[in-house]
Amino acid sequence: MIKAALNPIAWQWGALQVHWYGVIIATGVVLALVLSIREGRRQGIEEDAFYDFLLYALPVALVCARLYYVIFQWSYYRLHPSEIIAIWDGGIAIYGGLLGGAAVLWWYCRRQQRSAWQFLDIIAPTVIMAQGLGRWGNFFNQEAFGGITTKAALMAQHLPAWLINQMYIGGAYRVPTFLYESIWDLTGFVLLMLLRHRRHFFKRGEVFLAYVAWYTFGRFFIEGMRTDSLMLGPVRFSQGLSVLLFVIALGAVVYRRRQRTLPWYAA
Repeated sequence: MIKAALNPIAWQWGALQVHWYGVIIATGVVLALVLSIREGRRQGIEEDAFYDFLLYALPVALVCARLYYVIFQWSYYRLHPSEIIAIWDGGIAIYGGLLGGAAVLWWYCRRQQRSAWQFLDIIAPTVIMAQGLGRWGNFFNQEAFGGITTKAALMAQHLPAWLINQMYIGGAYRVPTFLYESIWDLTGFVLLMLLRHRRHFFKRGEVFLAYVAWYTFGRFFIEGMRTDSLMLGPVRFSQGLSVLLFVIALGAVVYRRRQRTLPWYAA
């Protein structure tokens, strides 16, 4: 017997509904802020700098993440314009949010005369942590899944029953690609946290570049398993973007390492 899917609504008071999707994203943002502030203190950056940056970056990142998704699904949203703002039902693209957040960070650091590389190094591990947590919002909304599979195949992965039940979507069991990406992201978070303070391991900017390389490498393969990819013609756009960003990150490391005057990451 297949149990009903989990309720995507966490709490409801009258007409007000709080979705698990939003709760999980908010939790990731708060944890990322706390960890960034802690690392910022180690490097002499005042706490208010992170609050100020988040005040600018969060709304821009959310809008860009939604616009990125809506643009690629315009054939649907042009017929349902009232749903464009329904971000609580899912449908945000992490690459859109990351690009929007990066643009704000460049503007903010330029305005405050701060080192953008230093700021990126500090927040990069917390961003991939938040991404890993955020994928569980997809779990509650039953999205970001892969192709059709069997219950036996899911059980062979030693997945708990409650997760397997939630992967019964549209009359069939689905590959839990959201889970694979969450595990990949959280593994990257742990590695970056363990390695970034090792003496003479990372140069300034390389924690961020390692994050980009790690995330895009995994995203390329996981995206290939998904059935809801945003397409540009016959191409899965996120796969193409992953390749481009991976090459840029590795190229940047090689190029910057040749500049022997670059400082090491703060020990």
